[in-house]
Amino acid sequence: MKMKRIEATVQADKAGAVSDAIKDVVGGFTIVEGNGRGSGKRQQMRSGRGTGSFTAEFNKVATVVTIVDDSEVEKVSSAIADAAYTGKGGDGIITVTNVESALNIASKKTGSEAL
Repeated sequence: MKMKRIEATVQADKAGAVSDAIKDVVGGFTIVEGNGRGSGKRQQMRSGRGTGSFTAEFNKVATVVTIVDDSEVEKVSSAIADAAYTGKGGDGIITVTNVESALNIASKKTGSEAL
């Protein structure tokens, strides 16, 4: 069976909602928090003693990565999009790429069985 890697970059404060939306659908996933710069509006930050402000160079983002069977891509992508949606620019992006092979290190299972 064919497999796909789904990678979603969302606003950091939406990581919990995305986790809740997919935890019962996928075998496992990884969430990495970091800084990103995209089309979304960046946060205004105070400087000094609150007398001035500047625009942050980056937004706080979370990247969610999972691998699923081909048949699950639409379901998982929709769940992520619904959980991360605010309707404002900068909600994030979901990319889907092909996975050639997978190996579960502990069980030595390969392909879809590794998931």
